[in-house]
Amino acid sequence: MDAAKKSSNVKHYQLWQHNNHPIELWSNKVIDEKIDYIHQNPVEEGLVFKAEEYMYSSAIDYAGETGLLKHVIVVK
Repeated sequence: MDAAKKSSNVKHYQLWQHNNHPIELWSNKVIDEKIDYIHQNPVEEGLVFKAEEYMYSSAIDYAGETGLLKHVIVVK
């Protein structure tokens, strides 16, 4: 609720803050870490047991299958 009070475009509630923390993807190791972090979020939250099971994740593409989106570029 604190973020909603500080934002002029929010009337009542806001679930996230309107800022970001850009991270330079300067090496393959960093890219792999960030992709893994994103894929593991639904697992950490208990939404699925395996990252590939989350419907809106590209983790399925990294597991060799095809997800909802076509033409996902898998970075290796």
